Amino acid sequence: MAERGGRQRRHNGACVTLDGLRQQIDDLDEQLVRLLNERASCALQIGQIKKSMGMPMYQPEREAEVLRRVRAASVAGGGPLGPEAIARLFERIIDEARGLELKAVR
Repeated sequence: MAERGGRQRRHNGACVTLDGLRQQIDDLDEQLVRLLNERASCALQIGQIKKSMGMPMYQPEREAEVLRRVRAASVAGGGPLGPEAIARLFERIIDEARGLELKAVR
């Protein structure tokens, strides 16, 4: 049974199409972009607070804490991305946030 743009198949009694799944990914990507930008805004504010308090921008203990927390959330969530994959993604997110913090205080 074919449909415009992709084949249909059944999953848990629901009809699933390639186009439908791609649309779901597009919708999730938009949500991720919004959430990542919200997180980045928080990082900018944190950078300003650190500067005003004379704190170092790089705080490896906080980064380690975040990575421990997201690894644990990955295990609890039971999704297809394991804790190390999630940690690698967050390492990149943290790196970008640190760059924003540094730019904000220059």
